[in-house]
Amino acid sequence: MSETDLEQRASKRLYDIAKRWYDQISTGEVPSITLPTRTKQNIVLDNEHDVWKYGERESMRAAGTEKSALHLLKMAYVIWFIKKQIKENRSSTLRELYYISEGWKKGKFSAQDESNFLIEDLEILTDIQREAFHLRPEEDGATIFGDITLRESTRRGLRTMNCRDDVGEAGYQIPTNVEKVDLVSSGARFVVAIETGGMYARLIENGFDEEYNAVLVHLKGQPARSTRRILNRIHESFGLPITVFTDGDPWSYRIYASVAYGAIKSAHISELLATPQARFIGVQPSDIRDYNLPSDHLNEKDIAALKSELSDPRFAGDYWRDQINLQLTMNLKSEQQAFAARGLDFVTKEYLPARLADLGILR
Repeated sequence: MSETDLEQRASKRLYDIAKRWYDQISTGEVPSITLPTRTKQNIVLDNEHDVWKYGERESMRAAGTEKSALHLLKMAYVIWFIKKQIKENRSSTLRELYYISEGWKKGKFSAQDESNFLIEDLEILTDIQREAFHLRPEEDGATIFGDITLRESTRRGLRTMNCRDDVGEAGYQIPTNVEKVDLVSSGARFVVAIETGGMYARLIENGFDEEYNAVLVHLKGQPARSTRRILNRIHESFGLPITVFTDGDPWSYRIYASVAYGAIKSAHISELLATPQARFIGVQPSDIRDYNLPSDHLNEKDIAALKSELSDPRFAGDYWRDQINLQLTMNLKSEQQAFAARGLDFVTKEYLPARLADLGILR
């Protein structure tokens, strides 16, 4: 579907939401919307795409209470704003949308989390990603370094570049809307998505990408939607195995889960953002023990997060249950860069090759 067709579809579906309210009011009904509940208790495995999606539990917001009426009022303002933005071919950030609401009187948002959540509501109701609404996140994109050739539209026209040979030492910066990027070719064998900038730079400096013909992707912590989408597209376009290299703590396991299984807050588009074939090669609790890595004790929030993951369906397998229980028993966590205690080359010469060989990616 072309960009113009997608924008027209977005405008039509936004209009249909407002028209539904008008029709409800015309027949004496209280205007309302119905949405899936966004909790881990309401995510189920979509067998067709092998990703986690929202289940059948739903909640209704009807303008019969002041709180719900205000929510629909704010949604009406946002629909008006987005349709105007699309018509004028303008764009804005999620942060700008929050500040723009200052002029909406009772439609003003009390916090940015509220406006972000409402945009997610509209994505679900329209079945269209927010990029088609001309909305973008505030943060800049993550980066790619390795043998992938892509083509994108720039102010000087179409530009074709290789993410290793035609970029600086930090790599190619992933744009907010990766649907505008054409993936042309790749001679790589696999992808390593890396949580921290320090480890990403270490692998580049040590020449890991060339020695093992790997594509390196810096996740920048919890990955943005554009980063997860490009990983999904790389896997689908070139069939490259996706691996995720993170710290050894509960928050990092959730980074992996968002790449492989999908995040709870974006479960409505998991088939576009998640790559269920992705494999975890991050720091395992067993690595902390086996390599005697420098480590810290778990704090109360870490322990609570690990126990929560034991009841999270995305971590339901034997592997995660065994590793999480081991970590709770050890009461330790460790970072990627703790491998530096064994030398700056250890992670690229010993640890990663061994993990990748265990998974059958390196032979």
